[in-house]
Amino acid sequence: MAKKTDSTEEKIMAVEEALSKTEIFIEKNQKPLGITIGVIALLVLAYFGYQRFYQIPREKEAQSQMFMAEKYFEMDSLKLALNGDGMYPGFLGIIDDYGSTKSAKLAHYYTGIILLNEGQYDEAISHLKKFKIKDNMVYPMAKGAIGDAYMELGKTDDAAEAYLEAADTFKNDFTSPMFLQKAAWAFEDAGKTDKALKAYERINTEFPRSTEARDVEKYIARLKGN
Repeated sequence: MAKKTDSTEEKIMAVEEALSKTEIFIEKNQKPLGITIGVIALLVLAYFGYQRFYQIPREKEAQSQMFMAEKYFEMDSLKLALNGDGMYPGFLGIIDDYGSTKSAKLAHYYTGIILLNEGQYDEAISHLKKFKIKDNMVYPMAKGAIGDAYMELGKTDDAAEAYLEAADTFKNDFTSPMFLQKAAWAFEDAGKTDKALKAYERINTEFPRSTEARDVEKYIARLKGN
């Protein structure tokens, strides 16, 4: 019992000593610690103030300004969607005026798709790469559109890699096999039949219920027969 009591007393003394050292440290550094805590508090308040009184209202304003551009996009009036109609801004105006908002990031996607449709492939890639919203469907489509632009530029290796990235981002039975197939075609164009075969086989094994899987066996057989 004596040993247990001695051990307990030693632990208590160690704790008291540690507390004393902490008190001495705080006492010696009271002013610097107070300044540090004050700065941290101000930064936290500034961040939440920025979000509440600037960023959130700005986001709402951007959404209300962009709805007409989205409507023109749905109507296939791409020039108006891109440049605006004089009353409402187009996607380029949203990017310029509301650059830090989610709406502006989405406007980069729309702009990239429009420019891709108009044959401005380098500009399309530039905008599509600025689309950073990790949406389960739109994000893979943006990556796939980058692949389409690279294919139009004759950059088949870059296209194939973009398609693979699109396929592996938020895997699903719709976009993943579609972009794996595009990757396989791009690899074939680049003369990389081993990588094309691997992409086809992934469709067969990972997405057997997909539309692309219905015909993939003939592509696999053709490449294996070469």
